[in-house]
Amino acid sequence: MDPAKNCDQNRPFLISSSVARTQESHHEYQRQAKNCDQNRPFLISSSVARTQESHHEYQRQATSNTLHSNIKSMTSILVDVLHFLIRCKAAILWKPGMPFAIEEVEVAPPKAKEVRVKIVATGLCGTDLKKRENTNASHLYPIILGHEGCGIVESVGEGVSTVKTGDKVIIVWLPQCGECTACLNSETNFCVEFNQSKPCMMSDGTSRFTCKGKSVYQFATTSTFSEYTVIKEMSVAKIDARAPLEKVCLISCGFSTGFGAAVNTAKVTPGSTCAVFGLGTVGLSVIMGCKAAGAARIIGVDINRDKFKIAKDVGATECINPEDFVKPIQEVLFDMTDDGIDFCFEAIGNPDTMAAAFASCQQRNGVCVIIGWTPDSTPLSIDCHLLMSGRSLKGSVFGGWKSKGHMPKLISDYMAEKFNLDPLITHTLELDKINEAVEIMKTGKGIRCVLITCPD
Repeated sequence: MDPAKNCDQNRPFLISSSVARTQESHHEYQRQAKNCDQNRPFLISSSVARTQESHHEYQRQATSNTLHSNIKSMTSILVDVLHFLIRCKAAILWKPGMPFAIEEVEVAPPKAKEVRVKIVATGLCGTDLKKRENTNASHLYPIILGHEGCGIVESVGEGVSTVKTGDKVIIVWLPQCGECTACLNSETNFCVEFNQSKPCMMSDGTSRFTCKGKSVYQFATTSTFSEYTVIKEMSVAKIDARAPLEKVCLISCGFSTGFGAAVNTAKVTPGSTCAVFGLGTVGLSVIMGCKAAGAARIIGVDINRDKFKIAKDVGATECINPEDFVKPIQEVLFDMTDDGIDFCFEAIGNPDTMAAAFASCQQRNGVCVIIGWTPDSTPLSIDCHLLMSGRSLKGSVFGGWKSKGHMPKLISDYMAEKFNLDPLITHTLELDKINEAVEIMKTGKGIRCVLITCPD
């Protein structure tokens, strides 16, 4: 007869090898078991536990079993707590051209290879402003914009290994899978994963955001204009825990894009002459990169002269306003330099300005780098003869940086005071003031507005 069947069904019954280590104790065990019933606890006779060793072994087994059961229970509860729906505030754009609406949204748990992040600070980039007005993508609404941000990991999905809960991280809109031909090529950074999923959706073709029962698109699969967001692991990188997130969030896009265009894409040389068209966050960062590379002359070009002082503070040797001249700006620059510009940068996203920047390059081996974002299918018209003598026209994406690999290093350089981000940040507002930030940027009264979503 199996004595366990007559014992309390709600209590596991453990028999160690040492408890029944002799045939005699085993027979005694069977005799005791016959006296057990459902309402009486099972007693182990002194002969069963006739040695101190076997008694202690029994206790160890029982304690171990209880502890194991408790740990499994606690682990299950912890998993349930970590993977729940979060309700929070986000700035939603319901239709192109409309003001942002601060709404309560539901943020789903991260799936495999995804990370849910509490966004602490996010910058309002010029690309977000252009996207806000872009009627060509009216089918991708409602949407949560924002791609320049930093935060703290709230939870991670299955298989995530590069970050963990509690880590400070930087969001990178350009992923780095580490496996595609672009990631394995030291000369490029445009990871193929950027175009693998549906526009403004996660890898599985769905969104992690809902609002008022509707699915909400995720711009660049980042959506940093929200207190919480879910991001692919390949688009987030752990950073120095000491880093001030309200500052280093600019490295997530604006600063790295401009600075890298100078030092990585153009490879500005010592003693050269540079011209930067557009003195926003990206353009000013280009100037900082040109200065770091040793350029002798750096000319800032913008129609907003209020930006000239900041441009000179970060390294421009002089600034000009095209509206002050009758001649085309390219002719003005040739007159100023006698030979044209060695390195030109367009950081606006205007086809006419792109053509003027290219025409400003010195004819033998001048380099023009296009950085400014334009809507899809925007044509660029240039004089083909300008190419014949040796000029080159290049594009730059994310400053040529490998996103996950280089961003933590750039932040370490900032912490080591190798460059200063303060001149680029003119306004710091809370997320619910995002429409005020938009007006500041549109009217040219600021360089970069940083929005605080969840204070660190």
